Amino acid sequence: MAARVEVLGVPGLPEVKAGDDLADLIAAAIRRAGLSLEPADVVVVTHKVVSKAEGRLVRLDRVTPSNTARQLAEELGRRPEDVEVILRETARLVRAAPWALIAQTRHGFVCANAGVDHSNTAPGVVSLLPEDPDASARGLQAALEAAFGVPLAVVVSDTFGRPWRLGQTNVAVGVAGMAPLNDYRGQADPAGRTLVATQVAVADEVAAAAELVMGKLDRVPVAIVRGVRYARAAGSARDLVRPAERDLFR
Repeated sequence: MAARVEVLGVPGLPEVKAGDDLADLIAAAIRRAGLSLEPADVVVVTHKVVSKAEGRLVRLDRVTPSNTARQLAEELGRRPEDVEVILRETARLVRAAPWALIAQTRHGFVCANAGVDHSNTAPGVVSLLPEDPDASARGLQAALEAAFGVPLAVVVSDTFGRPWRLGQTNVAVGVAGMAPLNDYRGQADPAGRTLVATQVAVADEVAAAAELVMGKLDRVPVAIVRGVRYARAAGSARDLVRPAERDLFR
């Protein structure tokens, strides 16, 4: 039988607020849509609803910019409050431009504006990445496995830009229940050559596939990806971060 992957959007999730039981909301939305979860499904959840449930929102009118933020904002033509929030989430500033601050977050991710985002929030409010996206994914995994009685994986996703290529794509910032990399090193290809470098970022591929049914404006923050081949493991999105000694762009 030919390999087949299905991607199912889960509509109907209400507006998420701080303190909400996100797993319960997701389970209810899945059932209202006439769907269920099957063994080895991967549930992809956008970080925005995770951040909202965890209270990872900041009102800019309550932010006092530092002198560093004010100086950088003046150089770039940006709001000092925006820059201050980004700097608070930054472990290392990589590049600065008027349209984006490329920063390494405390999680190790290198992305625009340290993951600070204005979209899909109230005016004057920005969202931050979850404090520990892997822990967020583990909590959702445990609750959804209990609700549906099947083993599954969870990916918390965010949209990142990429070096060399235009456009953004979903990537995994939190992983639970699956190895985020399919490692083919040491195996032989059909021609008999031993693979020495091939590691497929399956968690990122799952996140990108999920975005095809989520859309940016459709208010579908959850998707079920079914039929993916992955290794069952505890998982961590940090395993997808290239080590500094192998990062040619650091």
